[in-house]
Amino acid sequence: MEIMFALVIGALTASGVYLILRARSFPVVVGLTMLSYAVNLFLFSTGRLATGAAPIIGKVENYTDPLPQALVLTAIVIGFAMTAFVVVLALRSRADTGDDHVDGRVDYEAPKDDAKKSAEEAK
Repeated sequence: MEIMFALVIGALTASGVYLILRARSFPVVVGLTMLSYAVNLFLFSTGRLATGAAPIIGKVENYTDPLPQALVLTAIVIGFAMTAFVVVLALRSRADTGDDHVDGRVDYEAPKDDAKKSAEEAK
């Protein structure tokens, strides 16, 4: 179970980093969300991965630490709010600039008709 858990965390981290490196805003938002899920799973795993164990520290033989579970629940709520805020910022940026590049570059290609007209005018 631990190996599968580690593979899932690794896959989420790799996918998140790949998407963050994209130049568009929506893949960046999805990448940040995937990275936050990977961090949440990592924090959850620090409490001990045991099925059927009580989240109590003390007199029980099989137990899990409840503190990472509480931290992950808080992180999920904060992460959801931050994702909603970043989506609104991305939509506002798209509406203001007409482009969704996160690095400030603008793809500009001259329309083919304009290129033909300017070439004909040059002759």
